[in-house]
Amino acid sequence: MREPEALLRAMFDAAVAAADPAQVLARFLPSRPVGRCIVVGAGKSAAAMARAVEDAWPDVDLSGVVVTRYGHAVPTQRIAVREAAHPTPDAAGEAAAREIMAAAASAGPDDLVLALISGGGSALMTLPRDPLTLDEKIAVNRLLLKSGLAIDDMNRVRRRLSRVKGGGLARAAGAARLVTLAISDVPGDDPEAIASGPTVPDPTAAEDLSRLIARLGPDLPEAARRLLEAPGERQEAFFPDYRLIATPQASLQAAAEVARAAGLAPVLLGDALEGEAREAGILMAGIARSVAVHATPAPAPAVLLSGGETTVTIGDTPPGRGGRNTEFLLALAVALGGRAGIHALAGDTDGIDGTEDAAGALVGPGTLARAREAGLDPRAMLDGHDSYSLFEALGDLVRTGPTLTNVNDFRAVLVLPQKPG
Repeated sequence: MREPEALLRAMFDAAVAAADPAQVLARFLPSRPVGRCIVVGAGKSAAAMARAVEDAWPDVDLSGVVVTRYGHAVPTQRIAVREAAHPTPDAAGEAAAREIMAAAASAGPDDLVLALISGGGSALMTLPRDPLTLDEKIAVNRLLLKSGLAIDDMNRVRRRLSRVKGGGLARAAGAARLVTLAISDVPGDDPEAIASGPTVPDPTAAEDLSRLIARLGPDLPEAARRLLEAPGERQEAFFPDYRLIATPQASLQAAAEVARAAGLAPVLLGDALEGEAREAGILMAGIARSVAVHATPAPAPAVLLSGGETTVTIGDTPPGRGGRNTEFLLALAVALGGRAGIHALAGDTDGIDGTEDAAGALVGPGTLARAREAGLDPRAMLDGHDSYSLFEALGDLVRTGPTLTNVNDFRAVLVLPQKPG
């Protein structure tokens, strides 16, 4: 068996590769259009997906525009690539959204509008609903990020406040044939949640969302408050051609194959784990102990694999540096207390955990002792949401750079058998 750190990294790399648009997109393309193919899209993978379309269809009349995160662009020949801010929207994202909507609206009945959607598209393709301004939408987004709301509720708010989300892009395409190719980064792979559903109907369009106002706090702009209080218009039903080309579950399965080849028992705990990152770390530590002590849910050597999107709720004290994956790992390490034989990796498959420059980090039995030897207090840094700083000081961050895909978080907890005595 390889060293624990190398094995964990191999599983992470396999999970990312299983969602690489260059490897998976072409087989999901629809029949070629009679007229033009107008490509539109948004997300951290949008540029890589656009290039994969160009590579697969060199003889199709392609045009269009997609928007991705700053630093995630790749060279394309026929499809324009724009860059914008994530996770907080900016003017570049609004300008790109207007271009995308105009491109879709230019399609005729014989044309194909090919929508390329991936995680991050909600912030990158921002077009506020009147009377909300861009500055007010940015303020709402910041409130959402620190609200602790579940991702489903966040998407309810995003769809209500947008002209492009919740089916807005589909309505712009009019009578043209519309096909969506999507990379899922959300629990359950729900199309209305991926980038807040720009090409699918909004199932909550007519809901009163006033129950969420208090969670967003007193700084919520008045225009947003009014939009959330008033039920929206019920949408006319339509049935989109929506194709998932990569999912969190498929990536977990790819990691499981690496585990099996190494002689490990992979235990897939699900691709949709939510809740506070810190609490998830404590919970996962308990399951790892059960493997080590009771051989349940599998005997060691085993690896616990999970995906999904946890949250980090920030209080009034200014936080340190860190994302949900490093916070999960630090909580796991503290809960395990240096227990022998347990190693873990957690990382965002897009290569960026939160707003930092690392995908995540690694922990092992010696993490806490090494931190204390370096003059660090792991529990205090966990309480201060400063997990990145601890792992940076230890040299245990996992840095990949932008992976140009995104199937949300990947977590692997490796439990090795211990010799008696």
